[in-house]
Amino acid sequence: MMKLYSLTSKKLFSGFKNQSSNFTHSSLRHSSHMLPRSPYHILDPSPWPVLMAIGLWGLAMTFICWANGVPCNSLLLGAVIAAMVVYGWTRDLVNEGTFQGFHTKKVQSGLTMGFILFLVSELMLFFSFFWGFFHSALSPSLEIGCCWPPAGIDCLDWSKAPLHNTALLVASSCTVTSSHKYLKTGNFSSAVGMLLLTVLLSALFVKNQYGEYAWSSFTIADGVYGSCFFMLTGLHGMHVMGGTSGLLYCLVRMLARQFSTTHHLAYTFAIWYWHFVDVVWLALFFIIYIWGS
Repeated sequence: MMKLYSLTSKKLFSGFKNQSSNFTHSSLRHSSHMLPRSPYHILDPSPWPVLMAIGLWGLAMTFICWANGVPCNSLLLGAVIAAMVVYGWTRDLVNEGTFQGFHTKKVQSGLTMGFILFLVSELMLFFSFFWGFFHSALSPSLEIGCCWPPAGIDCLDWSKAPLHNTALLVASSCTVTSSHKYLKTGNFSSAVGMLLLTVLLSALFVKNQYGEYAWSSFTIADGVYGSCFFMLTGLHGMHVMGGTSGLLYCLVRMLARQFSTTHHLAYTFAIWYWHFVDVVWLALFFIIYIWGS
């Protein structure tokens, strides 16, 4: 009797085990069918957009108060908030792409498309100021003497500092391209050296641009020529400083070995931006300094 009971319990237990395993496998198949893996990165809720809006509002109010001579010491907190948000947001991006592996091929293609659209918007910004320069140069009004450059404007010599700056930017474009090629082949020491040389060349460009502004015989207040000249060259100089900051950021990440031979999208974006800055300067050099003078 006890033997029959033990055999019956073993059969019941084995049948229950088989049914439970079948149920588990079917539920796993069902869940994998209902919840497929996505190559896209679903972002978690983040405070950075709201905090960045607050910081930029503070920066805008600081500039408006400064332009109107109103004390704005308390509004400098906006600059502090914006700097903290830039650091925190960048840290999260690095963690997601480098350490957590969220930047898949699909995510990288989306980031690439977004950066290309950003460069197009920057191109349209410069195009608008070039449009104003051509409008005044091709049809000079009576107020400026019906001539271009306007009467009384002593233009800068293109064969001195402007030509030197052109050589510096063209050389920096070559060095940053060489650095990228060294990185793709795994030669990190040469890649770092070429990137350091690029940053040095950009610093020399900014120094020469400052010297050019210092010894210029006209200012931004001297009519339409002064406005167009300093607006275009000054805007380009700001982009050079922004591009240099991006290259320095990539240099720090390269020294930290966060870039590999195949995964260095941030460095690629910085190189694209630097080439964009070089192309804009070539247009400035031939249009503003040579043709427009």
